[in-house]
Amino acid sequence: MTEQSTRRSVVVWLNKAVLWFARRWALVVGLVIGIYAAGPWVAPLAQRAGATGIADALYTVYSPVCHQFTFRSWFIGGEQAAYPRERANSPLGSFESYADDEAFFLENVDDLSVLDGDLTIAARLFRGSETMGYKTAICQRDIAIYTALGLTAIGFAVANRAGLKVPYLPFWAYILIALGPIGLDGFSQLFANPPFNGFGLPFYPIRESTPFLRTLTGALFGLGNGWLAFPYIEDSMRETQELVEQKLFKAGILSEEQLRVITPQDIA
Repeated sequence: MTEQSTRRSVVVWLNKAVLWFARRWALVVGLVIGIYAAGPWVAPLAQRAGATGIADALYTVYSPVCHQFTFRSWFIGGEQAAYPRERANSPLGSFESYADDEAFFLENVDDLSVLDGDLTIAARLFRGSETMGYKTAICQRDIAIYTALGLTAIGFAVANRAGLKVPYLPFWAYILIALGPIGLDGFSQLFANPPFNGFGLPFYPIRESTPFLRTLTGALFGLGNGWLAFPYIEDSMRETQELVEQKLFKAGILSEEQLRVITPQDIA
């Protein structure tokens, strides 16, 4: 094989690969995000099974993107699925009541009811126990965001496959659906804790979000971001498809009668 023919083969392979991805980008993105969203659940399962090396790796990998607070995470293998703080007024047993029986918190935190530096560090480092179970590697809200975003991508892929055109999401609707709920829930909770403490205002609601609200607002945020971005990405990918198809047609790789779907086997 000559150098010119080798170069042509590489170029054709790359164009086929680009075409394959452009036709399936939403499904690929959905699967990648889905795997990313599943990883945090593997961490507590590994910790509970004694596979601490795997658990250590997962908690470490996800730590830069999430606070991993005990009272804002899901738990596996314990008495409850979550342990919200007392101020959340949840029907679940409070974080304070469970943490008060955990030696780790008793040794590192003076006041479990105040979200100060000691509590934030301890709540981040604590992975769980036999009683409480073991926490996911990212919090409830983040899990909801990535899960919803992945499902939105897969739903977009299904819609494309069915020939349905997903409408663009107006920016005002994006604010209403995605930014508004998560901003209201997250910032009102943030300002209710130190160092803000409700700005000293007697009427400021001293509150803590619940697992339900974190999940709901996170899911809406993930859905809104996907719906806002994916139609524009699809437009760009369709332009890429047309461009690559024409190149492959001129090269004699694709016929005029049938511009068929390129499969991974065709690329190999």
